[in-house]
Amino acid sequence: MTSQSTPNTPTPDQIRRAPKVLLHDHLDGGLRPGTIVELARDAGYTGLPETDPDKLGVWFAEAADSGSLERYLETFSHTVAVMQTRDALIRVARECAEDLAEDGVVYAEVRYAPEQHLDGGLSLEEVVEAVNEGFRQGELLARESGRRIRVGALLTAMRHAARSLEIAELANRYRDLGVVGFDIAGAEAGFPPTRHLDAFEYLKRENNHFTIHAGEAFGLPSIWQALQWCGADRLGHGVRIIDDIQVKEDGSVELGRLASYVRDKRIPLELCPSSNLQTGAADSYAEHPIGLLRRLHFRATVNTDNRLMSHTSMSKEFEHLVEAFGYSLDDMQWFSVNAMKSAFIPFDERLAMINDVIKPGYAELKSEWLFRQTASTSGSVPEER
Repeated sequence: MTSQSTPNTPTPDQIRRAPKVLLHDHLDGGLRPGTIVELARDAGYTGLPETDPDKLGVWFAEAADSGSLERYLETFSHTVAVMQTRDALIRVARECAEDLAEDGVVYAEVRYAPEQHLDGGLSLEEVVEAVNEGFRQGELLARESGRRIRVGALLTAMRHAARSLEIAELANRYRDLGVVGFDIAGAEAGFPPTRHLDAFEYLKRENNHFTIHAGEAFGLPSIWQALQWCGADRLGHGVRIIDDIQVKEDGSVELGRLASYVRDKRIPLELCPSSNLQTGAADSYAEHPIGLLRRLHFRATVNTDNRLMSHTSMSKEFEHLVEAFGYSLDDMQWFSVNAMKSAFIPFDERLAMINDVIKPGYAELKSEWLFRQTASTSGSVPEER
């Protein structure tokens, strides 16, 4: 039996069971539709377009599938509206951790903007503590059901607001209590990351980690500013780096200065294929830049962005990529190791996750074909001669 007999394409069940790492997921973009309906009823919120959970889930996906980042972001008004109390935040965070664990995610960094959850009278600190408590509850419930997941929080400042330094200081205060880093998010056009230089300079002085939404709806200048002016550790999306890569008629590839810098410095790209299709950053999965970026060995990672709005999960993202590019379990492992290398937890913990969780998990999946063949022949008894 040669290695060529090994199946190359993972099944949907194998994709779901594979240990996956998620770096770009929004807490307010991943609620269960049924939870939104119940929280809206409890809060007296009457703005939902649908009160049937199934219909509401469809509405979110259709409303977000507009080709416009600005229209996509409007859908969050409904989820944020029902996340204004301690109990609601705990529940949403707990269910987030449970849902990710159910999908085979072993490590996740989930981001949210504390400043958007103050309408019910909570302080910024109370928001962070409620979300952290929910994540810990979700981790425990996942473990009790035989699954393992670790969730870290990224505190996000809204790029159109003026509280980024305050949120950066908040992230720093809670950095050993469940918060692993900082981010800025929101519409890119008209709100460059350089507006928040004081927050980034503060975080660098404190030796803290941060990622920046850049290169999604806006192009190379957004990426350049995030890296060279702000000093981002990772790029949230970063998909528009493809604009600095030229594929010639003969198939050869030429990288521009910025693309070369991103690849040479191993700067992680938090790519979100389904979300990119919705916001117009790519036309199809087969045409998504992740295929070329993977081939060129950029530090590419696969992410969900907003599971509710994109009607997606990490397993669905990989299913699309397997279909579009013929990716194998080896490719899935490559993306997962990339993501774990790029996480904002200490090096020794990242290394342990790679060596003790991710690689063994994929090795087990890759060996299953041996046992399937054994099972298929074990029922036959050789004739006596």
